[in-house]
Amino acid sequence: MSSPFVIGIDLGTSGARAVVMSPDFEIHATASAKLAGFSGDHRDPSGWWAAVRSALNDVLDEIDRSSIVALSIDGTSGTMLPVDSAGQPLADPMMYNDPVTDRAILDAVALHAPNESAAHGATSGLARLMTFQTVAGVHKIVHQADWLAGHFTGRWDLSDENNALKTGYDPVARRWPDWIGATGANIALLPDVLPAGSPMATIAPSAAETFGLPHDLLIVAGTTDGCASFLATGADRPGDGVTALGTTMTVKLLSEIPLFAPEFGLYSHRIGDIWLAGGASNTGGVVLAEHFSNDRIAELSGRIDPATRTGLDYYPLVRPGERFPISDPALAPRMQPRPVDDAEFLKAIFEGIAGIEALAYQRLAELGGPGLRSIRSVGGGAGNDKWTAIRERALGTASLPVKSDEAAAGAARLALSGARSAGLL
Repeated sequence: MSSPFVIGIDLGTSGARAVVMSPDFEIHATASAKLAGFSGDHRDPSGWWAAVRSALNDVLDEIDRSSIVALSIDGTSGTMLPVDSAGQPLADPMMYNDPVTDRAILDAVALHAPNESAAHGATSGLARLMTFQTVAGVHKIVHQADWLAGHFTGRWDLSDENNALKTGYDPVARRWPDWIGATGANIALLPDVLPAGSPMATIAPSAAETFGLPHDLLIVAGTTDGCASFLATGADRPGDGVTALGTTMTVKLLSEIPLFAPEFGLYSHRIGDIWLAGGASNTGGVVLAEHFSNDRIAELSGRIDPATRTGLDYYPLVRPGERFPISDPALAPRMQPRPVDDAEFLKAIFEGIAGIEALAYQRLAELGGPGLRSIRSVGGGAGNDKWTAIRERALGTASLPVKSDEAAAGAARLALSGARSAGLL
């Protein structure tokens, strides 16, 4: 008999990716497929399923299909759609970044949602549910990952604690709170919620036949793409931090207790018995791109000595306004004086962003989280060795390599968790 494997699937904004993982967390095969059906105002969710189906079939061609014991899937946080009892979409989905413009809906959520709830704002899942609830024939309003998992389970009434968070789910009490009904939302349209990484259902016979998979394969409750990306790195203990150095900088930290600070846009996802807290700064690659091309950054980095300090105290921003670790919509950028030497200027920006990163993890500790015990980095900036050395000095901890930078690998880790809890591994 072949060694057991699990599959993790990630659906992002441009396509789907699938990975095959063994119980020792090694990735044995990967496949991807581009997303079609989304252009301008045309939004056909069947394009999601087509991409997932293509990536899954391709990755299954690389292994013995009978060896797969579990599968889990993640989707973009906050993306939702209304479905009928057979799971058929009844309207175009609202994507993660589509704002709800109905003032009455937003005011109702603002009035009744507790300050620490992630359901506030024009892009909240709860506001989208209230927008969709008047669609004729609606049976459930589900998140993207829920709908995709339904193709494997045949059920359209199940979600996970991470995707449900922005729809108003209370991860501490582990239930839909009573205040949701007070907003005017139809709570009967909400899915049942399971912990991320817990067994969801056995694969539906039709799905098993379609993909040539075992009829006893377990479908495991998934997560959001952001949480999956964190899990993919291998971070798994309180105090493990992951910094994403992309256009902006996001910091996430595993904590033994949930951290909520609405003034910082900070809330916590529940994963197993620990919590994933995170915040996002307006600093990051966007500042570097304002001054240098990627080639110029690479050239100048070669002249930087990370063991010395510039003595400059920058708070690099492109424009006024910061979210975290300082909550101040009027906070002014601090990037003066500018050295004549461009390499020194770049180094000062690196130092400034590293200082913000260190302050962010300090802020999480002040809010009740653990001290930073390890740091892993993802995103374009993670590959700059000189910047990494500057960051390690600011953070006071060495940078650990990431196990994977694929969100699908994080979904696969959840599949392993569910398989173990079900006694399949």
